[in-house]
Amino acid sequence: MSPAPAPWIARQLQALLAQRGHAWLLQGPSGLGQFDLALGLVRAWLCDAPTLPAARGSLPPEGALAALGRPGGGSVPTQQGACGHCGSCHAIDVRTHADLCVLMPEVQMMALGWPLSEKAQADIDDKKRKPSREIRVEAMRDAVEFSQRTSARGRGKAVLVYPAEQMNHITANALLKTLEEPPGDVRFVLASEAAHQLLPTIRSRCLGHAMVWPAEAEMLQWLAGQGVEPAAAAAHLRAAGGRPDDALALARSGRSPQSWAALPQAIARGDVAALGDWAPAQVIDALQKLCHDLLAASVGAAPRYFASGDLPKPPPLGALTRWSRALAKAARTADHPFNAGLMLEALVAQARNTLHSRH
Repeated sequence: MSPAPAPWIARQLQALLAQRGHAWLLQGPSGLGQFDLALGLVRAWLCDAPTLPAARGSLPPEGALAALGRPGGGSVPTQQGACGHCGSCHAIDVRTHADLCVLMPEVQMMALGWPLSEKAQADIDDKKRKPSREIRVEAMRDAVEFSQRTSARGRGKAVLVYPAEQMNHITANALLKTLEEPPGDVRFVLASEAAHQLLPTIRSRCLGHAMVWPAEAEMLQWLAGQGVEPAAAAAHLRAAGGRPDDALALARSGRSPQSWAALPQAIARGDVAALGDWAPAQVIDALQKLCHDLLAASVGAAPRYFASGDLPKPPPLGALTRWSRALAKAARTADHPFNAGLMLEALVAQARNTLHSRH
């Protein structure tokens, strides 16, 4: 049985399950639970025995099943969503549901334990190519074909796309025609951390939903429920910029709040060892957060990722602006550097020079 969703995800799930449509677009910054919310919707849509509120046991009015894309009859998902115990819920838990198609970059599919198509897996195993970092058009064409097949369990079908901005132009156009003329028993949920990058025609054919930013007290309580010490939870939440999923990932990464608090001064000294076991993308992310907070401090605003007392004195605004542009450029090649060690040394040297700049 899958764990209960975070309370802010559960509230949004209740609201979305009350809507009628064939395609949804969940959008907002990373770390707010887009994928969890999308998967919660799919669970409820496909559940064999969706739960009913204790105070209201009636089914929707006549015709609502057709509007929901549910062929035949039976119960429909309600505010409480999926039961978590039936064969459908179990099939989703073990990533084998016949009526669910999940589209993600192959790198993310493998990291999250979702199976690739037989051909894609064979190509990667035979070292014909590396796992894709974007959603491939071949996978989208397979999803379009999937949407046109008959439901295996008789409860309709679902296609989940995440992160939707990782579709290139060709992949997005392959999806567009199906969104324009959807089969009767399939629903789509697209989850995005950069919805502005999607085709306007795709956005216009989906019911939009902006992810809700939960209250800090609620996030801290949830992190404590995940086994994170209260003091560490607050520090990780700050380091994640107030994003609960990212804060939990930081807590589970083994990095201490103390090492994060010491990072700005270590960078100012040019101490490469402070980032010794970090991947280039993680280093750039941390340096971008430091640059953001120094830019904020230089104009009198409050820092977001570090405590004010942990920051070095901000250098001139021009130096910070140049550093910000250089980090954005470096981020484009962070996943495939020519030499990760040399890149790390260059990034730290660049940061140290910026922090000691006088103009």
